[in-house]
Amino acid sequence: MEAEHLPAIEANPSLTLKAVYSRSQQSAEALAAASKDPASVAVYFDTPTVAGKALDDLLRRDDVAAVDVALPILHQPGVVEKALRAGKHVLSEKPVAGDIESARELIAWHEGLQVGDGAAGSRPLWGVAENWRYMESMRYAAQRVGEIGGGLVTFRLVKNGSVASDNKYFNTEWRKTPGYQGGFLLDGGVHFVAGLRFLLAAAGQDIKQVVGFTALLDEKLIPVDTIQAVAATQGGKLGTITISFGTEFKSDTKVEIVTTHGVVSWSPTEVKTVARKGDGSNETVEEKKKFYYSSGVTEEVSAFAKAIEAGKLDALQTPTEALRDLEILQRLLESGAGGATVKSTGA
Repeated sequence: MEAEHLPAIEANPSLTLKAVYSRSQQSAEALAAASKDPASVAVYFDTPTVAGKALDDLLRRDDVAAVDVALPILHQPGVVEKALRAGKHVLSEKPVAGDIESARELIAWHEGLQVGDGAAGSRPLWGVAENWRYMESMRYAAQRVGEIGGGLVTFRLVKNGSVASDNKYFNTEWRKTPGYQGGFLLDGGVHFVAGLRFLLAAAGQDIKQVVGFTALLDEKLIPVDTIQAVAATQGGKLGTITISFGTEFKSDTKVEIVTTHGVVSWSPTEVKTVARKGDGSNETVEEKKKFYYSSGVTEEVSAFAKAIEAGKLDALQTPTEALRDLEILQRLLESGAGGATVKSTGA
């Protein structure tokens, strides 16, 4: 669990924070200290070794029904599996795994998992947290795509920015020396792919093929920090994808969906729509709606809490949905490594 998840958990009245776990005692205690009532939160850790304080001890607790797993990309799947084996519902951080093959194996294993007998033997829920699908501005943009209607014409995803040396996310050893594909492009880029897919879905489309180039603009962000690509949907519509964490003097985040009836442009704090009036004329009307920035984390945790109560996972949190995000990102990376070879995403 990351510190930013604590307010989201504690903001949901149906959830009670019982315990926290981290690999080190220091980080676990720091996490507990950030909670509203640290004295009521038990702490578990791997190092130093203390009897009764390991992750397995936490997972044996009968009063813990669900866990929120936000660990380094390569460590996370093993903990997800361990928690599910213990019969706990799991909300795990994106990406679903470090690569497509690992994700598919974990999903297949979970789909075949049974715990206990009878009604209690139902498979524990496993959701993958992708907060961009829960951002208020993103939800509104998808609504507007549906409302203006028409067939998809083209689309555009643009994310430019930089990662400073003192950035809190960069200053974790597993990000400085990533043992997984793509570095920040996997860790953060999967958000942008998810956002694009969410708005494309509102137009009835998903990405089928990609072809692009990758580059390293900032030497500290190994192995690559930039993708420039063209993508095609299953309906044969073309769009562009730009994701860069190495552009120091340019910063923007935008997704545009263009249909035969208009265009919806999304940014985290504004949604702009230009569409025909609908009166038979060729005149258009423009609408802008502003939003306070919201990460969507509270909303995604709330959706998981409701899923536990209902016994059914929110469709936006299914591991297979998260797998699609990962598939597209990995195919973009593979295309760039191959000199802009066309890659199918399996849509």
